[in-house]
Amino acid sequence: MINKVEKLSLLSEMIAFATYDKPSVRNMEYNFLLGVSKQLGIAREDFEYLIKNPINYTHLKSHSERIVQFHRLVLLMNIESQGHNNSKGAIKLYNFGLRMGLSHESITKVLYLMESFPNKIVPPDVLIDIFKTQYN
Repeated sequence: MINKVEKLSLLSEMIAFATYDKPSVRNMEYNFLLGVSKQLGIAREDFEYLIKNPINYTHLKSHSERIVQFHRLVLLMNIESQGHNNSKGAIKLYNFGLRMGLSHESITKVLYLMESFPNKIVPPDVLIDIFKTQYN
């Protein structure tokens, strides 16, 4: 179980991901991030505060929580790219995954396999299997 500081850090990281190469979060991204915020039990006011005032990244201790967060970033990247090839997004996702301490082999495999799934959405069970294989 992750604490509130870690949850806020996750959201702040996702906001940073969404605004990495542009000044603000688009509507679809905002709605996705708001949904994640609700899922994490973060009040809307705290979420709104994070958009304007990011907090420092807190490294998650749990490998499984990092995988879940990486999956959220994959989904967010798919919202960002909306039907066009987004190599900048893939590089950004790769770098965020490395920063989370995930293996570059697993990240590379996920990015490669994304192309073979509808809407480039890797199912959670496939993603978990990729990271389990590399982790063991």
